[in-house]
Amino acid sequence: MSAFFYGLGTGFSLLLAIGAQNAFVLKQGLKQQYMFWVALICAVSDSILIFGGISGFSQIIRQFPQIPLIAQYAGALFLFAYGLRSFYQAIYQNAALTPSQLEPESWIKIIGMCLAFTWLNPHVYLDTMLLIGSISTQFSPSIGLFSVGAILASWLFFFSLAYGARLLLPIFQLPLSWKILDAVIGLVMWGIALRLIWH
Repeated sequence: MSAFFYGLGTGFSLLLAIGAQNAFVLKQGLKQQYMFWVALICAVSDSILIFGGISGFSQIIRQFPQIPLIAQYAGALFLFAYGLRSFYQAIYQNAALTPSQLEPESWIKIIGMCLAFTWLNPHVYLDTMLLIGSISTQFSPSIGLFSVGAILASWLFFFSLAYGARLLLPIFQLPLSWKILDAVIGLVMWGIALRLIWH
C-alpha cells in the first residue's frame, strides 16, 4: 500500500499551493453556488490529467511543446481579465454578502470559467502530468495503486475546499472581508499571469 499513500501524498502536495483554480473553488464555496459541479469538474479534470501523465501522455507534450505554450498565453490573458474583475469588485462592492442574498450567476458561465481555470493552466500540463508521470515510474509494479492515490487526493481536496468554505462564512458577514478576498484573488490571478508571461 506504500505506492497508494505515496500517490496520495504527491497529489495533495501539488494541490495545496494557493493557485487560481483553488481560489475560484474557494470563492464558489463561500458563495454557496454550484459547489458540487465546480468540485466535480476540477476533480474529473485532474483525474484525466493524472491518468494521462501516468499513461504516457507527457511524451506527447514533450514532442509538441506548443500545447503548453498556447495554454501559457491564453491562460495569462484569462487570469488577467478575471483579476481585473476581482479588483473591480474589491473597490465597488460595499454590501455584506451572504449566500441567500447573492443572485446566482449563470451555470454555463461558472462551468466555463471552471474549465478555463483548469485547462488553460500550463502548470497543469508541466507539473501535474510530467511530475506525476515521472514519479509514477518508480512504482511500476504498483503503478495502479499510485495513480488511485493521486486521483483520490484530487477528489478529497476539491470537495473539501468547496464544501468546507462554509466554515468561513461568519467571517464574510463583513463587507471588508469580501473586499480583502477579492483583492487577494486579484493579486493571485495577476501574479500567476505575470509568471506565465515571463516564465
